[in-house]
Amino acid sequence: MHIFPRRIQIPDVLKKMHEIFSRAGFSSYLVGGAVRDMLMGKRAHDYDVATDAQPADVMRLFHRVIPTGIEHGTVTVRLMGHSIEVTTFRTESAYTDGRHPDSVLYAATIEDDLSRRDFTMNAIAARLADGKLIDPFDGAKDIRKKVIRAVGNPHERFCEDGLRPIRAIRFAAQLEFCIENHTYSDIFEEDTRTTVAKISVERFRDEFIKILSARTPSRALKMLEETGIMSLFIPELLAGRNCIQSDGRGFHEFDVLDHLYYACDGAPKDKVTVRLAALFHDIGKPASRTVEKTAHGELYHFYGHDALGADMTRAILTRLRFPTKTVDAVAHLVKEHMFHYEDSWSDAAVRRFIVRVGSECLDDLFDVRRADIYGMHRASPRLHDTETGKNLVALKTRIAAVQAQKTALSIKDLAVNGTDLIAAGIPAGKELGRVLKELFNTVLDDPAQNTREQLLAIAKNIYARLCSYDADGRGKREV
Repeated sequence: MHIFPRRIQIPDVLKKMHEIFSRAGFSSYLVGGAVRDMLMGKRAHDYDVATDAQPADVMRLFHRVIPTGIEHGTVTVRLMGHSIEVTTFRTESAYTDGRHPDSVLYAATIEDDLSRRDFTMNAIAARLADGKLIDPFDGAKDIRKKVIRAVGNPHERFCEDGLRPIRAIRFAAQLEFCIENHTYSDIFEEDTRTTVAKISVERFRDEFIKILSARTPSRALKMLEETGIMSLFIPELLAGRNCIQSDGRGFHEFDVLDHLYYACDGAPKDKVTVRLAALFHDIGKPASRTVEKTAHGELYHFYGHDALGADMTRAILTRLRFPTKTVDAVAHLVKEHMFHYEDSWSDAAVRRFIVRVGSECLDDLFDVRRADIYGMHRASPRLHDTETGKNLVALKTRIAAVQAQKTALSIKDLAVNGTDLIAAGIPAGKELGRVLKELFNTVLDDPAQNTREQLLAIAKNIYARLCSYDADGRGKREV
């Protein structure tokens, strides 16, 4: 059994911080996730320090201090190339709104400060002077047992801040810990859910992103569903529970919701956009499900679920205040995830597929398809072992061959541009745009046409066809 040390190694930058505090008569401690990570043998990336020095003292002692949260007793110190959050020992009053303490009171000791924290694993301090641990709630023992336990009464901790139940679930997935029974059961309490409902969508979104970055996000997603938290923030997903899609064709083993959870597991953990797309790619299925009765049993169809799912995804991510760029990218992947390649595709069809999806999105789209395959049976078969996988490999090979030809895959790749067409007598305006678009479609069908001389000749013919004069000569009209 791994025996945790009674002290940890203090980084040089924090030793320097201790010297400055100590000379002024103040104590200082490393707290929070950094201590937890060090005890788990992980490298800490961010340092949070607790001290009995008040913010004014900290700003006087250090040259570069940013008052990032001074109303809560927190400032950020820039020291030796590090940004270190420094917070005065504090205790807090009631959380009337379930989000913020009504007031922040400075505490006398580090033990008082630790008593206000969420979970025992995060309520451990290390003295900057020598690395000695202060662990009043046996957090090190819980870390060793891989248990997430509330500090003190879980109901009190959760009703103080509605984000804490979501953090518990996020930590369970991220650290692959179990939530202690009393702590987990309190998440089901009505008072707790009422407090969770008060948090901002931005705070939920940030925890949700961290959940999606876990090795197996389905673990947390199922807990969000089970505790009722999912219904507060993403109720649309829940329509997939018991939406059966397994029929005689053998494509799917799970209902829509479990398939989405497992597809999310199967997406690359370092690609949040792809994980979001994997989670939502079939969200339109429950609303589009139809049943066909055949002699061999029922077949389930979901026509148009890709387009419907893209609209639903856009609405959900917009509501959760994701950046517009992320919303657009995920909705696009959901809309395009149902592509079906066949060997009969011409090179022109492959080029049109590249243009429709976008060269920059191809890798992400293929990752979504692989995640979809994983989510069908919660397994990663070799791509060559499934018909879908074989088609995916074949399409990637065809795309690579087309891209190697250096053919025009966007309007800017044409041998002529708008200026050239204006010089050739086609006026700027709506018709110019339409001519360029038709030229591009011509080149997609036949790349050999992409020469200046040929395109200018084709452009004049297109323009003549688009425009004609009324008999009385009063102006142009499209025909």
